[in-house]
Amino acid sequence: MENDLKLKLEQLHQRVAALKDQIHTEEATKNAFVMPFIQILGYDIFNPTEVIPEYICDIGTKKGEKIDYVIKKEDKPILIIECKHWKENADAHNSQLHRYYHVSKSRFGVLTNGLVYNFYADLERPNIMDDKPFFTLELSNLKDSGIKILEKFTRNGYNLEGILDSAEDLKYIKAIRNEFEKELKDPSDELVKLLVNRFFEKPLTASRLASFKEYARRAISNSINESINFRLKNALNINEKNPSKQEQREVAPIDENPDSPKLITTEEEIEGSQIIKAILREVVPAARISFRDTQSYFGILLDDNNRKPLARLHFNFSKKYLELFHKGKDNGERKLLASLDDIYQYRKELLATVSNYQKNSEKEQLNATL
Repeated sequence: MENDLKLKLEQLHQRVAALKDQIHTEEATKNAFVMPFIQILGYDIFNPTEVIPEYICDIGTKKGEKIDYVIKKEDKPILIIECKHWKENADAHNSQLHRYYHVSKSRFGVLTNGLVYNFYADLERPNIMDDKPFFTLELSNLKDSGIKILEKFTRNGYNLEGILDSAEDLKYIKAIRNEFEKELKDPSDELVKLLVNRFFEKPLTASRLASFKEYARRAISNSINESINFRLKNALNINEKNPSKQEQREVAPIDENPDSPKLITTEEEIEGSQIIKAILREVVPAARISFRDTQSYFGILLDDNNRKPLARLHFNFSKKYLELFHKGKDNGERKLLASLDDIYQYRKELLATVSNYQKNSEKEQLNATL
């Protein structure tokens, strides 16, 4: 169920990325992006007793107020959904959803622009929607932990008690994580003093505090990068054998900071490789798609074979390039990327690369039988 749900969401993300520039209204956003999402959750969008569009919800003296969608199960509302145009910020329009929430009798509300889905509950005060979501799903950044949470909202997996049991944990873990990430980017005076006072006995003057803030930022960054890099090497089965002659010619500049790791797989490289993997899974099993990181590029290979490159990500410099091999493995073609979403523009070329390898393999097998 989990893998099937993730695959469908990945396909929806490809659809969103390909169509969004042609979607000019909120209504079109609902039809093209949000309704398919509801359908992926298993609800019958053509059954007006299960998925009710433009649900009338009178609020005090205001009559005829409408919620974009109400999802019912056993004739009880379990989810209300308010939609915005995909260009709008999904975090900036929860006042309308907040008004609808307390009269809908649903325990959960969703605010979405078709790209980001914010899930709300009433953890702080009964029947009053919280100001902040307890769970956010981004189609462009799908995570296994998020897929497991979303499973509890599906038609077959809906579990009110299970969601409520974990919602508070999710809410405060998310809040703590947000604060932690702020500290990673810009350590606060409080954190720096807490750490430095454990080993530095001299008075912490303003100038010293400024220096220690920079030391703390670099120390935290190096520690996190080394930890992530170590785990990614194992998770992605990165091969660190001697580089090929081609790789030796493409040596990256040496980092002047001796404390930084020599090989760091970045989040952008991971996200880019996952986009390529999602595209290629249309024609080849995921198990046959592997990754290797080098100092010059992040490689995507077929069957973990250096002679079968599917693509390479050149993200080590200010400009980012996707290298394609649809014309043959010795004729790499670089394409400038303005954003990671641009990778979807080269779907045909990526699929053509797989097709070329498959045709060559069939020829080799035929020749071997002759």
